[in-house]
Amino acid sequence: MFRVPLLVALALIVAFAGGIASALWALKATVGFGSIAIGPWVAFPEAQTVTADPYAKAHRARAGELLYGGAEGLMFTAATDDSGARLSAACSYHISGITPPARFWTLYATTSDGATLRPGPEVPSAINSWTVLRGADSRFVIHASPAAQPGNWLAIRHMGNFQLVLTLLDTPTAGSSGLIDLAMPKIVKTGCGDA
Repeated sequence: MFRVPLLVALALIVAFAGGIASALWALKATVGFGSIAIGPWVAFPEAQTVTADPYAKAHRARAGELLYGGAEGLMFTAATDDSGARLSAACSYHISGITPPARFWTLYATTSDGATLRPGPEVPSAINSWTVLRGADSRFVIHASPAAQPGNWLAIRHMGNFQLVLTLLDTPTAGSSGLIDLAMPKIVKTGCGDA
């Protein structure tokens, strides 16, 4: 007597649970289509426009983040170093070179899921174009490390993997079709643990 309703209820539960799980997986798997990679740095310039694909719009709505307009800025993320190895909080890295032209830029670290790392009130959790120490040729070296470093230090106090987020604000890069020719900072591992 209850066999048919039980089977219908079970089928509905599996269908709804599977649909919700697959939608959440798709939102976590990608920000959208049309990514541009320059070395380890990846940006999604189309995710910030009116013509963004449905995945980009859903990702933006789920994250609750305000994205920049095409002429306002562009956000690059890097989850690997220049050799292709995942960024690990147990290791130290040099982020060196120059950034593409921008009125202002920021660099900070997040977890693999995108949550901003907060290493503590007394240590630097972000660096920007106004606070970075530069050489005579305008190049910089930023030390991303769990241990204090001289010069530009970005504290990484976390367990597991992390990613770097470089945001360029008021930049001609955001509207440029020549993103492939841009020079981005290099990310080089300098050691792990006590090494």
